[in-house]
Amino acid sequence: MKKVAITGVRQAEIIEVPTPVPTGDLALVKILVTPMCTEYKAYLQGTYRDCLGHEAVGEVVELAQPGHVKVGDRVVVTPLFPCGQCRLCRQGDYIHCQHNHPLTDATYAQYILKPSWVLFKIRDDISNEHAALAICGLGPSFGAFQTLGVSAFDTVLITGLGPVGIGAVINAKYRGSRVIAVESNAYRVQLAQELGVDAVINPADPDAVRKIKELCDGEGPSCAVDCSGVVAAHRLCIDSVRRKGKVAFIGESFTETPVTISNDLIRKGIHLIGSWHYNANDFPSILQVIRNSPHLDKFITHVLPMSRINEAFEISVSQNNAKILLKTWE
Repeated sequence: MKKVAITGVRQAEIIEVPTPVPTGDLALVKILVTPMCTEYKAYLQGTYRDCLGHEAVGEVVELAQPGHVKVGDRVVVTPLFPCGQCRLCRQGDYIHCQHNHPLTDATYAQYILKPSWVLFKIRDDISNEHAALAICGLGPSFGAFQTLGVSAFDTVLITGLGPVGIGAVINAKYRGSRVIAVESNAYRVQLAQELGVDAVINPADPDAVRKIKELCDGEGPSCAVDCSGVVAAHRLCIDSVRRKGKVAFIGESFTETPVTISNDLIRKGIHLIGSWHYNANDFPSILQVIRNSPHLDKFITHVLPMSRINEAFEISVSQNNAKILLKTWE
C-alpha cells in the first residue's frame, strides 16, 4: 500500500509499504478522507517520519473476527489504540486509556488497522468530508463544551482560531452562545466573522483583557477555551473569565503556564480543566452538530488528493486555511 513519509525539510514523498493484516479485534480500514492536523510541524522540521495522521474517514474492508462493525461500513477513524478493557475505556473515555496498544496511527495512508470498537459508523445522510470533521475539527471543542456545560446563556471566549478554534466557533454558535475570539491572523479572523463570531480581539492589544471584560458588562465571559497552546493565551483566559467562570485548555502545550493558586483559583473561584476529546457515547450528538450546522463547507477550506501532499503541507504552513482534507490517492 501507499503512505506518506517526510523525507527532509519541507519534503514529503509517497512510499510503498506492506498492507497490514487484521488480527484479533482489529479491522482493516481503507482510508477515504484524511484531515490534516499539526503534521506540518514535522514537515518543517524535516526529520524522517512515515507515521503521519491520527484522524480519518474510511471503509471497513476486512475483519479478523465479527465485531462492532462489518465489511462495507463507512466509519470515523478515531485516534489511538485503547485497550477496551479498563475503566476509562468502558466509560467511553478511551482517549485517556493508560494501556494503549503500541500500534501507531498513520492515516496519511491507503489502509490502517484499528480496534473495531473505536470505529464509529456514519449515517448515510452525512458525506465523507463532513464526517471527517468529527475528530480534531469539531471534537476537541465539542468535548470541552460538554464538560463545561456551554449553552445559549453563556458568552464563550475562544483564544486561537486555527482549525480547532474555528471548530470551537462552530460548536459554540450551534449551542446558541455569544462568542468572543482572540486572533491576529487576518484570514482566520475573516473566516470566523463569516461563521458568526460576535467580536474579535487582537492578542497583541495591551488592553485585551479590559476590552474582553467590557464586552461582558465588566465581568468577563462565563467560559473560555484556549485552542492555541500559547502560554500568553492561557493567562488571557484565566485573567478574562469572570469570577466563578470556567476555562478549558484544548490546545496542546508542553510549556509551564504560571498560575497563582490563591488569586487565580481560590479567590476568583474559577474552574480549570484539560480536555482532549469527547466521550464515545457522545458520538451521536456530534453527528447531530455536523448534520445541522450550516457552515461546514466554509470550515473545509481546501480539499486535495494525496498526490499533492507537498502542496497541502505548504498551505498548512501558511496558516491561511482552516481544515484541509486529503482525498485518497486519486
